[in-house]
Amino acid sequence: MPFVPLYGEESVPAFCLPELLRSEAGHAIETAGQWNTVRRPELLRLFREHVYGFPPAADPHFRVEIRESGFAFGRNALREQVRLRFGSDGRAPFIDLLLYRPRSPHPVPAFLGLNFKGNHTTTFDPVVFSPASWVSEAAPHGAQQRRWPYERILEAGFAVATFYYGDAAPDSPLHWREGLARLAPAQHEGPLPTGNEPGAVAWWAWGLSRALDYLSTYPAIDSRRIAVIGHSRHGKAALLAGAEDERFALVISNDSGCTGAALSRRRIGERIVAINERFPHWFCGNYHRFNEKEDRLPVDQHQLIALMAPRPVYIASATNDHWADPVGEYQAAVAAAPVYALFGFPQVAAALGNGMPAPDTSVGDRIGYHIRTGDHDMLAEDWRHFLRFAGRHFCEA
Repeated sequence: MPFVPLYGEESVPAFCLPELLRSEAGHAIETAGQWNTVRRPELLRLFREHVYGFPPAADPHFRVEIRESGFAFGRNALREQVRLRFGSDGRAPFIDLLLYRPRSPHPVPAFLGLNFKGNHTTTFDPVVFSPASWVSEAAPHGAQQRRWPYERILEAGFAVATFYYGDAAPDSPLHWREGLARLAPAQHEGPLPTGNEPGAVAWWAWGLSRALDYLSTYPAIDSRRIAVIGHSRHGKAALLAGAEDERFALVISNDSGCTGAALSRRRIGERIVAINERFPHWFCGNYHRFNEKEDRLPVDQHQLIALMAPRPVYIASATNDHWADPVGEYQAAVAAAPVYALFGFPQVAAALGNGMPAPDTSVGDRIGYHIRTGDHDMLAEDWRHFLRFAGRHFCEA
């Protein structure tokens, strides 16, 4: 029977979210220490076992190849194109990282994120290379520039780095192993992940951590102030990267929806069964057990957001993006707030308010949220909120 999505709050069934501040043994989690030593490891294990798979068992070491460097944007910024190669020969998998940074005498904070169609599509800068790895479709320079307002980001004092997500894992159920997954032996002979084997989303997150490895050694960037950001499926990867790698100082999820920021138990818009059928390579094989059985899943996405605590995290939605369930994204942010109280931020829930904020209005402090007027996309209006949120928190660092 084909999947038919439901929309509207009248379609949301009664549900109970899994406990956030109670351990599997039934003990209340009342301190930050208990969260860090008991509940956080439990939740990570549950997400790994049932949703994303365990972190890739691959050698994280790479060698750096500087492909190009120079001035950009009227000599107001510096550009660097770097290949991170995970092996000693020319056939080894790699990530091609594009980095822009302001001309500053001091180390600056940075954003790091994946892009969909190649580094060259994020800018009209003609020097930027097209992907050398597997790519699903050709796109011209600047085709997705609207999602990467580099000059505005640089003017705000941030560096920004991105790489094509197909470098880490081609977004195809037949080809996803042809990226960084070549570094780890397959757990079986079939094309799709089985059991708790990591799928493409886990490899995208792992690739983000390797790019962070490089940026953390870059003298012009402040390694204590690096934010991971992602839109749509890349928002899912950004949340996972932030949960797995606490070196990310701030996490931003834009329109990430199902198995991103939205609560699965609401069963609105895209559901687990739909995402597993359309993208069977994204998550671990065990996740398919919960098709049409969201209530049996031992975790939900508020717990993933809570894994960022006490670091700042920002969730963004769009008014017309019903598939991603904006209300579910907002409710997950609110439901994650109690963990921040353990770390001395009791105002997090109150700052998010008592209901969906007005469109194009940002709310929250350690957990931020806005819903932009418009469609599923990441635009300059979203970046306005992201830059303000990151600027506030990174200035406090």
